Amino acid sequence: MDVRRRLAELRWPRQQSRALVVIPLALIVVISVVDVLAPSEVHLGPLLVAAPAITASFAGPRTTAAVGALAVLAQSIVAATRTTLLDLNHSVQIASLAVISALVTLGAHLREQHEKKMTQLRSVAEAAQTVVLRPLPHRMGPLRIASVYLAAEAEAQIGGDLYAAVRTAKGTRFLVGDVRGKGLAAISDASLLLGAFRAAAYRQPDLPALVTHLEEAVFRDGQDPGAPSAEDDPSEEETRESFITAVLLDIPDREPTIQLVDCGHPPPLVLRAGRVLSLDVGQPAPPLGLSGLLGADPVVETFAFEPGDIALLYTDGVIEARDRSGAFYPLAERIASWPPSDPQTLLRRLCGDLVAHAGGRLGDDAAMVAVERLPAEPERQAATRS
Repeated sequence: MDVRRRLAELRWPRQQSRALVVIPLALIVVISVVDVLAPSEVHLGPLLVAAPAITASFAGPRTTAAVGALAVLAQSIVAATRTTLLDLNHSVQIASLAVISALVTLGAHLREQHEKKMTQLRSVAEAAQTVVLRPLPHRMGPLRIASVYLAAEAEAQIGGDLYAAVRTAKGTRFLVGDVRGKGLAAISDASLLLGAFRAAAYRQPDLPALVTHLEEAVFRDGQDPGAPSAEDDPSEEETRESFITAVLLDIPDREPTIQLVDCGHPPPLVLRAGRVLSLDVGQPAPPLGLSGLLGADPVVETFAFEPGDIALLYTDGVIEARDRSGAFYPLAERIASWPPSDPQTLLRRLCGDLVAHAGGRLGDDAAMVAVERLPAEPERQAATRS
């Protein structure tokens, strides 16, 4: 988000608050005038408490205190005009209005402090997302890429879903995963896996070796003897039993294929000429972190990936989003009904449709990556033929 957009977001609430101050000020004037002109047995002074109460709903403590002070002053003028400031009825009204205005101002102060803390939390979350979950470039070799992360919690920007892409000597490698669990433990596991992938994707010659390396990294972290045990901290029991579902892809630059290893993750989809194909593997590997279940090397399966095809990688937060009736989001059916588009447009349309299906709020985080193989450039084709 650029600086101009941030400044615009900061200016708009302030301008709006200044405009809304007219409402409580007008209320003070109207109530005071009517109270002065009303019969002696009618007292409208208690209604002045509405002015600071309304102000506190949209303004800060200083503005609320100023409006409260004006309300007290107006009530004092009404008292002096109608009888005297020493009149018991008006004295009680003035004192009550002053106390309530002070309490409302305190509430506005506490709300402002809470908003500042939430702003700081958003800033930290955005910084963590930038460091842990780096944005994917829009172009890598012959591939056009788009990515998006939808957080289930409004104040969180990152959780246990993850994605990454690395250029190698022969093509591009992708990782999309989902950490079991939530909270700081899930973010820690996601950061660990992303770091291990980025470090090893260049060195490991093939996907089985890369999967084995990632499995060892996740499993060793789960067995760290320095980590607190479930006996020391009951909340660590779930953390020690964590695992990560993941799908790893190799997309060669010069071959129209996708090489895939699925570690207990939802299968990717390929959009091809208006059809949606699911890349289901015959022998999926166990999720990362379950070293005891990993026997032989993971099996790599190869699928066609022609120019113009778009591969959609996603986490289970997408297909497990429910509508009001409890029905899951029909991902394959929805994207098959849309007209052809580029990866960026596809994800933008998918995000809007997904959030609308879930009624405006997802039940779980969702990460999506769309990858399109572009037609080979003429000069590259000529170089390949020669």
